[in-house]
Amino acid sequence: MVAKRTEEISSFIVMDVLEKACEMEAGGQEVIHLEVGEPDFDTPACIKAAACAAMDQGHTHYCHSLGLPELRQAISDYYRRIYAVDVDPDGVVITPGTSPAMFLLFAALLEPGDEVIISDPHYACYPNFIKFVQGRVVTVPVYEEDGFQYRPEAIRDKITDRTRAIFVNSPSNPTGNLLAADRMQAISALGPAVVSDEIYHGLVYEGRERSALEFTDRAFVLNGFSKLFAMTGFRLGYLIAPPEFIRPIQKMVQNFFISTNAMVQMAGIAALTDPAAEADTQRMKRIYDERRRFMIRRLRELGFGITVEPTGAFYVFANAKHLSNDSYRLAFDILEKARVGVTPGIDFGANAEGYLRFSYANSLDNIAEGMDRLERYLARRC
Repeated sequence: MVAKRTEEISSFIVMDVLEKACEMEAGGQEVIHLEVGEPDFDTPACIKAAACAAMDQGHTHYCHSLGLPELRQAISDYYRRIYAVDVDPDGVVITPGTSPAMFLLFAALLEPGDEVIISDPHYACYPNFIKFVQGRVVTVPVYEEDGFQYRPEAIRDKITDRTRAIFVNSPSNPTGNLLAADRMQAISALGPAVVSDEIYHGLVYEGRERSALEFTDRAFVLNGFSKLFAMTGFRLGYLIAPPEFIRPIQKMVQNFFISTNAMVQMAGIAALTDPAAEADTQRMKRIYDERRRFMIRRLRELGFGITVEPTGAFYVFANAKHLSNDSYRLAFDILEKARVGVTPGIDFGANAEGYLRFSYANSLDNIAEGMDRLERYLARRC
């Protein structure tokens, strides 16, 4: 009999869209992919070279369960350089991707029935991590007219004696919006620990992203190399945690993962320290910004609602309620009839129903073709 906790995991709908699109492509149809949140750029050459050199140099064995000391120091140096905060390298845990870091964090933080406050909309997988370790998800709606930002007073109303953490994600998936510094400061002062998903840091086109560590030392920071450095296939992430959590988390790493791939960690060091990697990420960022501005303009021309322009990550979360209040059906109708993959808002929570997420992690030519196809689809729909 399958365990109840695994049967209760919801599907990741964007993957359902992608898999349907792949079936269509296998049948000879050309699909424009605006659904997947994965960089379309190749990993910078200096990072790939570092991984190959590490293999040649024999970094093919187990290493320290917390991660290579050199990488943990590089992360500490990076946070000091970017955010002017002091991170003890001993408080950094290297993981095989940021998702395992999230699992380890909630396994260490939550007793059965403990609560974590998350926004609605939110990244689709957050609730499943919390529920899998028998935590309870408490949602706080955020709204388009407010740039999908938390209102601290709305969070305060949801805090109970079982609240262990407030989850923030800025820049956000799915909305692409940033959380303002004054709101992050207010959230940090509410009492519970802050869990900050900072995976899209570095991909900000207006304003500046802020780390939770700038406002409180009672924070858990999730970050990694997949998005900024186009290293999704390397599976390299990390968790910054308060000192009392490091040894319990380390024991879980030892038991469940042993250690993170050493040659991949050497590539991570290059990502954080090689000037060529910095130059490549800045180039990618300029191209993303060009795509962002183009997509926002075209979506507005097509009648989609975008009250506050997204300024981070690589997503536009557009209001499509004038078309349908069933975003799942609408997304698959667009896929089948326009051959454009988009993600239905319902993937990201009940308050996201009626929206569609568009990813601009694709070439400008493909985005333009996708918008043209969408325009023809809408004209036929009228």
